[in-house]
Amino acid sequence: MSLILFALVVRLRDGLPLSASTDFQHNPQLQERKQQLRNVSKALGLFPDRGVVKGHDLNIYFLSTEGVSYMSVCDASLPAATAFCFLEDLRWDFTARIDTSNVILAARPYPFLEFDNTIAWLQQQYNQKGGPALEVTLAEVQEDLKTRPPQILTLEEVELTKKAANGHAEHLSDSGHIQRLEPVTAPGILSLVLNIMCASLNLIRGVHLSEYTFQDDYEGVWNVLAFLLAFFCCLGQCHLYLFHSPLKTLKSVCLLTVIVLCNGFLFGLRNGWQLLFHLGVATFATMLTVNRKLHDRTNDCGV
Repeated sequence: MSLILFALVVRLRDGLPLSASTDFQHNPQLQERKQQLRNVSKALGLFPDRGVVKGHDLNIYFLSTEGVSYMSVCDASLPAATAFCFLEDLRWDFTARIDTSNVILAARPYPFLEFDNTIAWLQQQYNQKGGPALEVTLAEVQEDLKTRPPQILTLEEVELTKKAANGHAEHLSDSGHIQRLEPVTAPGILSLVLNIMCASLNLIRGVHLSEYTFQDDYEGVWNVLAFLLAFFCCLGQCHLYLFHSPLKTLKSVCLLTVIVLCNGFLFGLRNGWQLLFHLGVATFATMLTVNRKLHDRTNDCGV
C-alpha cells in the first residue's frame, strides 16, 4: 500500500510549480487534497517553514527552505517523521541537481520535468521499503520534530490565509510595485523618437538663446525658461509612456498643457509649421500614453 501518494516542488514566493510526481490514481479524495495542496502553495510565504494540514485519511506536509517548498500528500497512517524525512531527501536531491538561479528565473510552470523521475524514484523507495537506508537521518528528523514541532493547520485556516494572501497581492498591484505595462509598439517607438527630437530642439534653442540673453537682453530670459520647460516636459512624456505611474492620465494632460502654453509663448520665435510639429508630437505622445494599458497576465501561471 502506498503511503506517499503525491509530491510537489514549488517556488516559495509565488507558488509556481517546479516539478511533481506522476499520479495515475483516480481517487476523488486524493484529487481534492491535491487541489488543496495547490491552494496551500499560493500562501506558503505566510506559513512557517514546516507544517501539516490534517485530513481524515490524507495529510498534507510541506517543508520550505531557500526559496523553495517541498510538499506531499500522504496517508494519515504515515508517521510525521517519515513524511518530513521524505521531504528532506527531496530537498537534498533538488538542491544538488537544480541551480538556484534557474529557480529564480523560471517563468512557466513545471520547468524541471527531468526532476519528475527523481521524485518518482524517491517516492517508490519510501512506499516499497519504508524509506532509503537513512536511519540516522530519520532519527535526526524525529529529534528535530520533538524540539520544533511543525505547525498543525486546518482547511479553514488555509482558506483564510489564502484570502489574506490574495488581498495582499491586490494591494501590491494597486500600489504599482509589481505592475507592468503592455509591450512598446511601433507607434510608441516613433513617439519616443519624435519626443526626443523635440526635447533636443528645445534644449539647443534654449541654450543658444541664453548666451545672448544673459549678455545683452535680460528681458528674453522668459523665452529661455519656456524652451527649457518644454524640454523637461518632453522628457516627462517619454517617462510616462515607458513606466507605469499613478494618475498617469492627469500627469499626461498636465504635461501636454504646459507644452501648449510654452509653444504659445514662443510664437514669433517659431513659425507656424514648427509650432504645429511640436504640438502634434506632444498630442500624439499623450494619446499613446493614456491608451497604453497594464499588461494582463495570469497571476497563478496556470496553477
